Amino acid sequence: MSSEVPASVIADLRFIGRSGGAVKTLGGFKKGRHTLPDAANATTNAFLGRLCESELTEQAEQFFQSVRTALGYKRKEIALTTSGPQAVLSARDFTFEIFYALEPANPESYAITQTLLDVKAADLLQRAEFNEVFASLFAELSFTLKKGVSVEAVIDAIEGLDDETTLRVDYPSDCSECQISVEGVEAQVRCTGSSVDMVFPRAGAPQELLTEFLAVRSAFQLSKTLAGLVA
Repeated sequence: MSSEVPASVIADLRFIGRSGGAVKTLGGFKKGRHTLPDAANATTNAFLGRLCESELTEQAEQFFQSVRTALGYKRKEIALTTSGPQAVLSARDFTFEIFYALEPANPESYAITQTLLDVKAADLLQRAEFNEVFASLFAELSFTLKKGVSVEAVIDAIEGLDDETTLRVDYPSDCSECQISVEGVEAQVRCTGSSVDMVFPRAGAPQELLTEFLAVRSAFQLSKTLAGLVA
């Protein structure tokens, strides 16, 4: 697989997992002493960072130990830092982040975003022990477009293909983004002009998401415009 995908493409992939819960269930929240947030802003998210300290520290430490043991990293090859509502695990071959934030539409709830990024090589994503650490964690994959692209150009490229093509496209009247359907791929593919994002119906390990990404990348070879997005 490493010979099929340039290292630059792999490095730009972000594997994203999401979860969350009610603020009042966090270990740091004390009923009668604390008041639930009524807005999501810098001040209330800093407050959230104090409330979630116990949960975040425990989660981050578990991933640190799992990664260190599974991949055999030495002390100088892995580090963990926690600040406010965020923890960053910096390993020799990748970075993994955990971030807590209040839900803007419902600030009495919080969201947890877990992101795997800066992967150095596709070979790592194939290793069984690596996928076991992050099994059933990620349901989104995002690829940042270095040069950006016109959404209209993407739409026109797909609509200009043969009717028998494996690609279909849907879009709003303002063409602010488009949804691309790829035959044989379960994930929803969205192009925003600055990124190509894939949203999966269920969470999986990194290798599972990468396999679907490769299927999309292969389908995009039907058009020079599309192929250039994930080259």
